[in-house]
Amino acid sequence: MKVRDVMNPNVVTITPDATIRDCVKVLRENNIGGAPVVDGDELVGIITERDILKLLKIPEHGGYWLPSPLEVIEVPIRDVIEWMELKSSIAEDVGTWSVERAMTKPVHTINMNADIEEASEHMVRHGINRLPVVDATGRMTGIITRGDIVKGIAGIR
Repeated sequence: MKVRDVMNPNVVTITPDATIRDCVKVLRENNIGGAPVVDGDELVGIITERDILKLLKIPEHGGYWLPSPLEVIEVPIRDVIEWMELKSSIAEDVGTWSVERAMTKPVHTINMNADIEEASEHMVRHGINRLPVVDATGRMTGIITRGDIVKGIAGIR
């Protein structure tokens, strides 16, 4: 079975200058977990829920340590600095950031004439859930997800 047999030719896309807030709205409205990012006709990235969650990363506090006598004076200052970093990372509205800031690039793609086994192996090897499908010229013609492959194997379309 070929990728073209199970792919979805109706691809929901996002532009790199769209905001994260707009992107989340598009993903939610279309009940999808990610979308290719296109600039005109060019595939420039892919944005997924995982990419968006990475934006919420809170700075690590570091490990456990025992202060030297000189560091006892420094500890309150260090705590204030860490608190200020945490506060600024939470206060910044990631919803206003551009998709370009969070998208994954370069994008893994699959040729529409490839076997679904190749697509499946590529997804598993790279830990991804979707692949934009391209033709021989590199033009995006669809998208294939893990669910599409499973439905194809089961004979469900």
